[in-house]
Amino acid sequence: MSIRNLLLQNWDYCMGKEDWYPPLQDALKDVTPEQAVWKPEEGAANSIWENVQHLLYYKERLLGRLQGLPADSNGVSNDDTFRISDDSGEGWEQAKSRLIQAHVSLRSELERLPEEELESNPQRFMSLITHDAYHTGQIIFLRKLQGCWPATRSFD
Repeated sequence: MSIRNLLLQNWDYCMGKEDWYPPLQDALKDVTPEQAVWKPEEGAANSIWENVQHLLYYKERLLGRLQGLPADSNGVSNDDTFRISDDSGEGWEQAKSRLIQAHVSLRSELERLPEEELESNPQRFMSLITHDAYHTGQIIFLRKLQGCWPATRSFD
């Protein structure tokens, strides 16, 4: 299997195709804005929505780099990437939509990049793949704490 095919396969697992863990689309399915901003009372945790903002930031950043756009020079810290600017229901739908669109656009970039470029630096995509898996797990855990994740699920 080529590096491209391996990356594409795992890229698809992140968002919409079941593998060892539920994909992000499943983790976000039917999450209301109220559930999206909820945080446990004790302990440090980001909300589902904050995790979505964080994932979106890094996807859009890589997409911009691959498309040759100038780098954001606003001095954004990692903590800043979790911030929600519009906590309305419309803002939640837009955040999810932008996340999916960025993922789809990055998949297109992955398909078009020369094989030599992928072989020389597959880590930029693998890092986002594992990053997505990590935060998807956090989102699912938050949903379990809220009681809005099924105790058992079928993923045929």
